[in-house]
Amino acid sequence: MKPEIKERIEKINRGQVPEGYKETKLGIIPSKWEIRTIGQLVEDGIIQKPMDGNHGALHPTSKDYVDKGIPFILATDLEGNKLSLSKCKHIKKEVADKLQKGFSVEGDVLLTHKGSVGNTVVVPKIETEYIMLTPQVTFYRVNDRDKLSNYYLHYHFQGETFQRQLKVMSKGATRDYIGIVAQNNLEIILPTDIKEQQKIADILSTWDKAIELKEKLIEQKKEQKKGLMQRLLTGKVRLPGFKGEWIKLKIKDLIKEVNDRTTQNNQYEVLSVTKNGIVPQREQFNKQIASEDNTGYKIVRRYNLVFSTMNLWMGSLDVLTTHDIGIVSPAYKVFEFIEQNINPLFGKYFMLSDYMIRIYKLNSEQGASIVRRNLDMDGLLSSIVSVPPVEEQLEISKVLQSADDELTLLNSELEALKQQKKGLMQLLLTGKIRVKC
Repeated sequence: MKPEIKERIEKINRGQVPEGYKETKLGIIPSKWEIRTIGQLVEDGIIQKPMDGNHGALHPTSKDYVDKGIPFILATDLEGNKLSLSKCKHIKKEVADKLQKGFSVEGDVLLTHKGSVGNTVVVPKIETEYIMLTPQVTFYRVNDRDKLSNYYLHYHFQGETFQRQLKVMSKGATRDYIGIVAQNNLEIILPTDIKEQQKIADILSTWDKAIELKEKLIEQKKEQKKGLMQRLLTGKVRLPGFKGEWIKLKIKDLIKEVNDRTTQNNQYEVLSVTKNGIVPQREQFNKQIASEDNTGYKIVRRYNLVFSTMNLWMGSLDVLTTHDIGIVSPAYKVFEFIEQNINPLFGKYFMLSDYMIRIYKLNSEQGASIVRRNLDMDGLLSSIVSVPPVEEQLEISKVLQSADDELTLLNSELEALKQQKKGLMQLLLTGKIRVKC
């Protein structure tokens, strides 16, 4: 970074106004940039008046959904500021026509305004005449692209300054919500030169492409690991130097339940079992949601297996490898591995394998809820499985751990890219760094 640019950023961060800049209620910005509300952009005809959130009196029902039709976009489809039209729901065209409102087309900027507020995408190329939106999503259509870049608007919606406005204005008693009137009052920092807007959007889109490529690589590696697990954990592929029959054992010969409990409140850190492993509850929920007094919680130690009997068939289980000790809700079951029969590191992969998920499902009975199934613990523990000798287990776990290490590195690189983009957005969208057009 050039010394003069670094000096300018430091000066602005100290609250001083450099030459060529001005102070506004949204901070110090370039003198020729403007602060415009969405309502002003609507009045000037730069963007079309957004819909009011009531996208017609009708709403699709289960019988209206089809494999191929008009894409019907839910707020959840915009999570991560992305939209995959192939993965969203589709509805019959005659149903979409009856809804009358909420039509959106290629190039529109979408913004979620209820529940999860602030996710945004630009509608990609579509094969249908239009797409439909849930009432939780607003669309903004740029009428005058000589004055406003739809992609600049999209990135500005993601920016820290705009997101801070959303957070303040959308707080509700139960769910966050920001109506169309309030949206009209949202303010945008706007370069007056359309070429500068476009250049900013182009730079940030380059980072998005790098992030997307990294995410695709991670998904490919996950699929490779999944295939590796299926082959190695079932004996379809053997590692060099190993042969002979695997050992048939009951699951109760592999794991033994432990029931150690805390004797005082907050004796150890509260943990939760998630799709990303066993993690501190405060990280998963940004707060601790356990009982105020967690005396009597179950103690879990490194290499213990932990699972919920309600959701075991969905893979709601893991082995603790990131902490020496912690505590979990009494609703969980905690087991230790019988190491003469199964290596704990191998056990982590084995118990999470598709092979074992099928066994969990066979021993889970559906109750009142489709999702929640009651586990037949005796049936599970009596189930017979095949495992390799402990020496082979150890070598298999090393191969799979290597795949995990590669994924950890890739995820760290992905997070670094996201943080770099976030920092760059804050500099570009406030004019602390100017771009050459």
